[in-house]
Amino acid sequence: MIAVRPDEISAILRQQLANAKSEAELEEVGTVLQVGDGVARIYGLNKVQAGELIEFENGLNGMVLNLEEDNVGAVLLGDYSQVREGSTVRRTNRIAFVKVGESMVGRIVNTLGLPI
Repeated sequence: MIAVRPDEISAILRQQLANAKSEAELEEVGTVLQVGDGVARIYGLNKVQAGELIEFENGLNGMVLNLEEDNVGAVLLGDYSQVREGSTVRRTNRIAFVKVGESMVGRIVNTLGLPI
């Protein structure tokens, strides 16, 4: 039987704790209450801003347009057939914008300003 030495165990634990990453990330997440005609009603995004981009669990983006006391309304930017009641939504903390300048002249872009 191998003898367990407390000083070895302590040294190993100290080394692993020193190398451990203790970074925490806080995300504000909401839940889809209702979806129809390209618009979703979402509960739980209390600090979201008007015009802010949001991301649904399937990767679809949306833009918050209507702020109410207990929910928000967002237009869905793309094929929303996979967004269902109960789907999870998270804030991106980014306001929708489209770049301008010579690099955009003559380009065809989608609603997010990305080249098609």
